[in-house]
Amino acid sequence: MPISPNQGSTSGGTTVTITGVNLANATAVHFGSRTATITANTPTSITVVDPAGCGVVDVSVTTAGGTSNSLSFFYVGPPIAVSLAPDSGPTAGGNTVTVNGYGLSTAAAVSFGSNSATPTVVSDSQLSVVAPAGSSGGSVDVTVTTTGGTTAPLGYAYVDAPTLVSLTPTTGSASGGTSVTFSGTGLASTTAVTFGGTSASFAVLNSTTLVALAPPGAAGSVDVVVTTEGGGVTLTDGFTYVSGPGI
Repeated sequence: MPISPNQGSTSGGTTVTITGVNLANATAVHFGSRTATITANTPTSITVVDPAGCGVVDVSVTTAGGTSNSLSFFYVGPPIAVSLAPDSGPTAGGNTVTVNGYGLSTAAAVSFGSNSATPTVVSDSQLSVVAPAGSSGGSVDVTVTTTGGTTAPLGYAYVDAPTLVSLTPTTGSASGGTSVTFSGTGLASTTAVTFGGTSASFAVLNSTTLVALAPPGAAGSVDVVVTTEGGGVTLTDGFTYVSGPGI
């Protein structure tokens, strides 16, 4: 006499189907000492809504002919989400987010606002999920749904991809040290600036402006790349290194 599913929330309310023989006109289905609500009944199956409970309980069916053998049903406690790492990412999605908490082993879905993704369960206290795309920049609630219920929400910030409008100046000494001002959008979360693949020190002034010190480089034009939590943007041949004079 199979039972499906064989687990549900401690708060009850799970629709459970029991299959077997001689099940017609069932008078009761017990989950431990509690009685489930029968919603459908045929000679080979019974569909019920389980009562609240905890732990592992025996499930049995009673008909005019007697009481069946018992099957095990597992009550699963509600999950708790404690933290997200990272707690922000690009609006385009695609980055991996780790969720830490408790009771996560039966996680079936992680919702980022109105969008949902299927997680990979690492352990009962951790899972990973690839963030879906967001509709726009801004914060959304993240919740985890398990057999035991849904977690309280944690905040996750979608960050729009950056743009670069201009660099000032666009040339500088090959020995490095030129102070370059970047103008654009979405620069507040900048994590790296490179000139021709070489990292530069930088300071973010606001979401539209940052200043970087060009590192040393070979004479000629190089690509300039700004990386933020929302993604990266490249100015191809955006900065030209000029060799110093010699006599």
